[in-house]
Amino acid sequence: MPGRIGELLVRENLISLQQLHKAQEEQKKAGGRLGYQLTKLGFIEESELTAFLSKQYGVPAIDLNEFEIDPDVIKLVPREVVEKHLIIPVNRAGASLIVAMSDPSNIFAIDDIKFLTGYNIEVVVAAEGAIRTAIEKYYSESAMQALQDEMNVDDIMGEFDDGDVSIAEGENDLNVVDLEKAADDAPVVKLVNLILVDAIKKGASDIHIEPYEKDFRVRYRIDGVLYEVMRPPLKLRNAITSRVKIMAELDIAERRLPQDGRIKLRVGKGREMDFRVSVLPTLFGEKVVMRLLDKSNLQLDMTKLGFEVQPLEQFKEAIHKPYGMCLVTGPTGSGKTTTLYSALGELNTPGVNISTAEDPVEYNFAGINQVQMHEDIGLNFAAALRSFLRQDPDIIMVGEIRDFETAEIAVKAALTGHLVLSTLHTNDAPSTITRLLNMGIEPFLVTASVNIILAQRLLRKVCQDCKEEVQVPKELLIGLQIPPEQIGTFKVYKGKGCRTCSETGYKGRIAVYEVMPIVDELRECVLRGDSTAELKQEAIRLGMQTLRMSALNKLREGLTTVEEVPRCSAPD
Repeated sequence: MPGRIGELLVRENLISLQQLHKAQEEQKKAGGRLGYQLTKLGFIEESELTAFLSKQYGVPAIDLNEFEIDPDVIKLVPREVVEKHLIIPVNRAGASLIVAMSDPSNIFAIDDIKFLTGYNIEVVVAAEGAIRTAIEKYYSESAMQALQDEMNVDDIMGEFDDGDVSIAEGENDLNVVDLEKAADDAPVVKLVNLILVDAIKKGASDIHIEPYEKDFRVRYRIDGVLYEVMRPPLKLRNAITSRVKIMAELDIAERRLPQDGRIKLRVGKGREMDFRVSVLPTLFGEKVVMRLLDKSNLQLDMTKLGFEVQPLEQFKEAIHKPYGMCLVTGPTGSGKTTTLYSALGELNTPGVNISTAEDPVEYNFAGINQVQMHEDIGLNFAAALRSFLRQDPDIIMVGEIRDFETAEIAVKAALTGHLVLSTLHTNDAPSTITRLLNMGIEPFLVTASVNIILAQRLLRKVCQDCKEEVQVPKELLIGLQIPPEQIGTFKVYKGKGCRTCSETGYKGRIAVYEVMPIVDELRECVLRGDSTAELKQEAIRLGMQTLRMSALNKLREGLTTVEEVPRCSAPD
């Protein structure tokens, strides 16, 4: 607001000179506009100020308290823009958008909104306090959620008619121009955006877009389980796939070979979401799988991963040793990378040099030298590991030990004063020893290099909003290996389903761990050539909690259900 406004208000006897000086002092302390401070201090009514500004600038005035704004108009301008310029869109008329401002002289704001929306901007004046109140009313999380809920598949599908997307029956009849035109169609763009935003909102880890002969479906993987969420019309198959490929900067003309890409989305304020895109040609079209990578959700605090007190102490002790190998095992999607990242997060200090070889690099971290593998040009784990040893490393992370060559170099690095973190695909901690021996690593090298082996799985957590106690047969509890003397006091919980958990009864996941430090007794077992079963029995005797024991502890604490225990852990 121009500085002369205060003088003009004094000249018109709407405020006194002392009031003006007081408001200017407040403005210096708290910031904001002069008019807002005058109304806040009670020196002038909002309606009087608005009428005065309307007369000065020659634009109509509006009382936002008596005006209901259409949600479709609110959608046109994002929250960060209305907060930045302190404006609010109030109506739309043809090619014009009517915007309420407390400072109609702010041409930068007008140009910004015009460029953003593509509309001609018509200005009305409103009190600053009323604009702030309206922003809170229409742009609050609950209001934006209501807007998002309104944008459902049926509405978007209603925008299509049979002439919107003309895709020939024969796959070979498609050309790039047709695909680009179909992919840029407004309803297709809206549908793909809806799929991406809805997946984020529901906490999905993966999106599957799958074409079949007579069906086309979209599924989300939530807490490790796939759920079907929609079945778009089959005729949109190629248009939707092409839209995703354009967003991921892939070749839409290439439909015979697999392709990989990445989409980066900005969601809300300062939150960036990455989608790792994989396109695979199948019998009836291209299947798209998108992995959601949300760094803000990455849990790097070890105490919150699911460790119990003693296993956590053992793991921390092992990763803080100056050299040796720390191995994390488990199937794909069991959270191994998160555990390794949490370990690196604790070890990442200015005094150490950390290098990682990953395939793919899922999250980037300041202070860690991360290398993406490229098998096609010969950059594999073994090649990266060799190169790391010439880079003066203190700590090395290898994404996975897959073969003898990688295992051999990792063992040599661990024996020559480096801390090596890596993963393997084995069922439990003791069988990891057997796996290394089968790869060709000598027993004495295994016992000399390995500090600790950690096996893990992910359990779905009971939704805390709809959790309730349930009765289960004693036989079932005995079958889960719960000691008979505990069964009388053992309480079991289940989620009955609510909006928070999308009616599944589960919300989020927690890891269960089997932590096996390689102590002298176990080294003797390995050198003696004991079997995996014998190693396991010795480890249990020395105090190791198995995956099943850890899962039963989570069940006892009311964190999971009886169905999850056998799904993530084999009987001991």
